[in-house]
Amino acid sequence: MKKTRITENVYWVGAVDWDRRLFDSLIPLPEGTTYNAYLVEGSEKIALLDAVDPSMLHVLMGHLADVPRIDYIISHHTEQDHSGTIPNLLERYPDAKVVASDKAKQLLTDHLKIPQDKIIVVQDGQTLSLGDRALKFIYTPWVHWPETIVSYLEPEKILFTCDLFGSHYASSDIFVRDQAAVYEAAKRYYAEIMMPFANLIDKHIQRLEPLEINMIAPSHGPIYQDHTWIVSAYRRWVSPQPENTVLLAFVTMHDSTKLMAEYLTGSLAELGIKVDRFNLPTTDLGKLAISLVDAATIIIGTPTVLGGPHPLAAYAALVINALKPKARYFSVIGSYGWGGKAVETLKTLVSGLKVEHLQPVLARGLPKENDYTTLQELAKTIAEKHRQLQLM
Repeated sequence: MKKTRITENVYWVGAVDWDRRLFDSLIPLPEGTTYNAYLVEGSEKIALLDAVDPSMLHVLMGHLADVPRIDYIISHHTEQDHSGTIPNLLERYPDAKVVASDKAKQLLTDHLKIPQDKIIVVQDGQTLSLGDRALKFIYTPWVHWPETIVSYLEPEKILFTCDLFGSHYASSDIFVRDQAAVYEAAKRYYAEIMMPFANLIDKHIQRLEPLEINMIAPSHGPIYQDHTWIVSAYRRWVSPQPENTVLLAFVTMHDSTKLMAEYLTGSLAELGIKVDRFNLPTTDLGKLAISLVDAATIIIGTPTVLGGPHPLAAYAALVINALKPKARYFSVIGSYGWGGKAVETLKTLVSGLKVEHLQPVLARGLPKENDYTTLQELAKTIAEKHRQLQLM
């Protein structure tokens, strides 16, 4: 894609990474991603807002081929997919200064070896004049690193949000065209990256509400010309109230746990509860994370392996614990041969969650009639808990 005009004096100069399928050696990217950088031309100064991932340096430099001068490089966030090519930009534009928050100054030096005398620190609420237009900086710590900021451009009324409201979504359109597709990508992005900071994000959104916004321009995914729907979605996602949903993630070895998962799924559905079920060996981690955004109850199903949970069940528990969803209840179902501590281990692995632990259901070998009865009782307990939360 070429340098693209957003408004009269604002250009998209980022890169589309159509083929990337994994981020941080962890996060699946089924739709690829973009690294958005924006060029703002004022009457006196020129600013580049963010850079791109080092793998896409050639694309960024191509967009800037006819730009003889950059005065400011705004670093909203230090992570390399946004700031990794700033050292290369400083070589090309040696008179440019990097503009960042106070906490970003040391991080830019630590991660990218940018000399501190090249960095201008801006405070929360401070503006930077470009002549006939100005950038206002707003601190948004822990979205999703401690140094992150957003910037607001006047008179265009564009809010540049870096990772906030972003989506890993590669497209030939720089603006949102397929809202449904972008919605899922944005929810996946929120679930995988932003959900642990939901309370802080809620406060930041409230701080941004007084701004008159014509456009939201994130660092990943397309630009929101109609931004109201993504802000409304975020308000729902950060809300502490879950939905009438059970997330059931399981792994099976000899079908015992699978039989239990199938029976519990049916029992919950009969009681009017939505079940998002994931067979862990074939699960897209992002899909599981999306379900975590809304689920009121989390259940992990596992056979017992060498006295503990199956490694895939343990991995799922670690991920769930790290993402800190709003779920209120947790339980374990599964099977064992002669003994073990699968339940105790899984409880420890999710110890960071603020959940009530419901009675686990473990079958010795294949599930028997009494095991199915106990699963039915677990389903009834979950239904009653959901009713108490007024989810049903």
